Amino acid sequence: MAKYFDVHPDNPQPRAISQIAESIRADALIAYPTDSCYALGCRLGSRDGIDRIRSIRRLDNRHHFTLVCQDFAQLGQFVRVDNDVFRAIKASTPGSYTFILPATREVPRMLQHPKKKTVGVRIPDHVVAQALLTELGEPLLSSTLLLPDEEEPMTQGWEIKDRLDHVLDAVVDSGDCGTEPTTVIDFSDGEAEIVRRGAGDVTRFE
Repeated sequence: MAKYFDVHPDNPQPRAISQIAESIRADALIAYPTDSCYALGCRLGSRDGIDRIRSIRRLDNRHHFTLVCQDFAQLGQFVRVDNDVFRAIKASTPGSYTFILPATREVPRMLQHPKKKTVGVRIPDHVVAQALLTELGEPLLSSTLLLPDEEEPMTQGWEIKDRLDHVLDAVVDSGDCGTEPTTVIDFSDGEAEIVRRGAGDVTRFE
């Protein structure tokens, strides 16, 4: 049964954020809001969390998981970014973008694309997500909360609690968030390739 956290969207309660972070450190799988839509999140090295996300979303091993980072300094620990790519990403963050880049040794192999050795990274522009990342002190391993055979993610915390109560450990609700997932840009070969058009404007990458 998932614990339900009602978190203020502009002034997140420190006690609630602390409790959520503590549950993540204890291997919890959570649903939490971002600046694009709700996401599933767990501890970076949680094999159980990865398996549960794969099961909920019916994902194969080619799926790019995303490391949701607090800031650019943290992002730089987990992916290799050259100068040109750095400028393009810096101009777009924080925001509703996921960037696919070559992973560093800090990224567990189970999170990397099996052939490309890449991983997705992003920096959300969302008060509650940022508060949680600050408290946690490390990225959240995440994937869009989009259920199999459904075209749009769920947008309401209570609905997520109602439908996924048996497979999640916590639901973080800070009001309605969008239905459009992030724009995904693949920089693994040094050039911008638009993989998915989503909430982020693609103009500068075309």
